[in-house]
Amino acid sequence: MEDRKKTKRPRGIARLIPGKCIACGARCQSSCPKDAIEMNEQGEPTIIVAKCIGCRKCLKVCPTDALEIYLTPEEQKIIAELAARKKAPAAEEAPEVTEEEAALLAKLREYRGVWVFVEQTAGEPAGVSWELLGVGADLARERGEELCSVVIGDRVEHLCLESFAYGASKAYIIDAPLFHYYRTEPYYKAICYLVRKYRPEIILMGATGLGRDLAGAVATEIQTGLTADCTGLSIDERGYLLQTRPAFGGNIMATILTERTRPQMATVRPHVMPLPAKDTSRKGEIVSEIVPLEEADIAVKVLEAIDERKAGEVDVASADIIVSGGRGMRAKENFSLLQELADELDGVVGSSRGAVEAGWMPAERQVGQTGKTVRPKLYIACGISGAIQHLVGMQDSDVIVAINSDKNAPIFEVSTYGIVGDVLKIVPALTKRVRELRAKGVDFMVERH
Repeated sequence: MEDRKKTKRPRGIARLIPGKCIACGARCQSSCPKDAIEMNEQGEPTIIVAKCIGCRKCLKVCPTDALEIYLTPEEQKIIAELAARKKAPAAEEAPEVTEEEAALLAKLREYRGVWVFVEQTAGEPAGVSWELLGVGADLARERGEELCSVVIGDRVEHLCLESFAYGASKAYIIDAPLFHYYRTEPYYKAICYLVRKYRPEIILMGATGLGRDLAGAVATEIQTGLTADCTGLSIDERGYLLQTRPAFGGNIMATILTERTRPQMATVRPHVMPLPAKDTSRKGEIVSEIVPLEEADIAVKVLEAIDERKAGEVDVASADIIVSGGRGMRAKENFSLLQELADELDGVVGSSRGAVEAGWMPAERQVGQTGKTVRPKLYIACGISGAIQHLVGMQDSDVIVAINSDKNAPIFEVSTYGIVGDVLKIVPALTKRVRELRAKGVDFMVERH
């Protein structure tokens, strides 16, 4: 068995206080007897925790008190274990802690704060960003840290103010014409620049096409873990971010954590997390940064921006009322019954994966793990059995009405109301009744509870 060195009594680790360094000329680096300080491109010190011995010489020469010595909870635990080891009999000695383990714990503690990337297109924010600020506030509260937004684009300072309204207390902004259009290279380099300078503990992004692309590039560049398409986020007793997502085709829910690297990164689908209350009276601090990038440095050029959205295209994810059909509808032409009911309710028609695979509905109408995640006020599931892949995408709807001939169908386990019977007879009867009530002036807008 390989011998392991016992750790010495911790003396603390030097740490840079963000925003205080004035790049005075590497006095701290020259004062370090262990070469534990390197200077980054901005002339700021980076502490090599494996080398730092906590001698405090760098603190003494710093003219702006931009460095501090901190003793992490983990190091405090080490001290307690060493003290117990001295008092206890040999058979009851506390477990050994290696120098490598102590250095890793110290390094992880350099990362603080919860960041939410605010996705935008032409200055218009993606709603998932505000949803993430809601869950981000809970995580920041659990960790006793600050909730921050990250805004990148061209003339997008108004998004910083909007992020304050949804709970952020600080906004990091990089605003320049270079970022007018989304391109992977400048965006991921901008975020990596901020990460290396400010060291956040947690970064959250929307699991959109843009968010998935950007998060993967950032995680790869800074060599940290990333969990995609999370449906739940929480903090455990050790302070780790617990990232829950469907696995094995949605048949189980896996909880993943990042133990040895920071930041901890996760993407979350739109409409999975509730939208927090907006309070325009909230204020915050805006930190403006300039990334040393030029257009000539970027390989991809934008020649033309084309809006791919088709006229009249239905956005299932943003609908308040959805009437969805599955294989129980039996044929493509029977979806016209669902369209009639949706029209009467001012809603849209969605579908299960089975209906899409059968060619009855287009893929953009699919609800579920491999389709859209929705949170409508009213969701009517017609002829949908309720496979876990589908439930993941709609179970957080305010009111769920399930219609199925199988009384044991899983869909009834999550439904608010259930109707057992032939969907091809029940749906036309519902449509007829809705028309009658509408003629009497009844409003079918479903209020959220």
